[in-house]
Amino acid sequence: MLVKEYRICMPLTVEEYQIGQLYMISKHSCEQSGGGEGIEVVRNEPDVHPQYGPGQFTEKRIYLTSKLPSWVKTFVPRIFYVIEKAWNFYPYTLTEYSASFVPKFSIRIETRFENNNGDNNNVFGDTPTPSESVNHLDILDDPIPDKHYKETEDLSRWVSVKTGRGPLVSGWRKDSNPIMCSYKRVQCSFEVYGFQGRTEEFIHKNIQDILLVGHRQAVAWTDEWHGMTLKDVREYEQQTQEQTNSKLKSYIATDAGPRPAFSRSISVTDERSLKKMGVKTVPLSECSSRSKCIGRFHSTPE
Repeated sequence: MLVKEYRICMPLTVEEYQIGQLYMISKHSCEQSGGGEGIEVVRNEPDVHPQYGPGQFTEKRIYLTSKLPSWVKTFVPRIFYVIEKAWNFYPYTLTEYSASFVPKFSIRIETRFENNNGDNNNVFGDTPTPSESVNHLDILDDPIPDKHYKETEDLSRWVSVKTGRGPLVSGWRKDSNPIMCSYKRVQCSFEVYGFQGRTEEFIHKNIQDILLVGHRQAVAWTDEWHGMTLKDVREYEQQTQEQTNSKLKSYIATDAGPRPAFSRSISVTDERSLKKMGVKTVPLSECSSRSKCIGRFHSTPE
């Protein structure tokens, strides 16, 4: 298991970001949906936690097969999705991810929001994250993949008419007012022999890119959500969920065919994939009995 803590500052208050976060997630999800990929909302309902009080629980399916590296695509079914379960007890949230085809994959993200510049070294109140595992991400200067860059979301050009903030300049975190920090403790686990380290590093790299892009957008879109109430943003959330669900269901029903009825694991894959991995198989004709034939593996359960 690979654990890292990410700290992302923004020129907002924690109170403002409660609205900005919900708006950003909904708009981003809608923009990223299409062609059979995107986010399907399965559940979105109020929840109450004995420690954190009232909040919101959501369950989503994130379809992203084309975004996987080629060496992972070898093992995934035609329609692959990640399951996201999130508990939002703002200013604390908990999000868990699991894969539809490999049971030994999981991501757990704890988040706490505070009105400071990221200088709280024990924000979760238990065991502080070792300093070498803490990453301060700068929404202005840290690079993002070229495919995600948009001039309208470039914070060196951003000016908010409603708040009078912006543009950001290098070193902005030292004297920005207001300023808040999103603290995220990310635990990533992929317990498959031969793939664990490589896959966990790949996942963390993608999480870092997602965090940078998402927090940049929340700031860049300030004038779109600033002034909305929690009721307003929940209504907007409902509208975009209906749009994204419609896009995905339409594609799955007409172009992609039915979803696989089994959960496929890297440990039980097909013959072609095994050959790509350099594993030799035994032809069925050479097997004198079922008990002696161990050369082939089946991707469906007995």
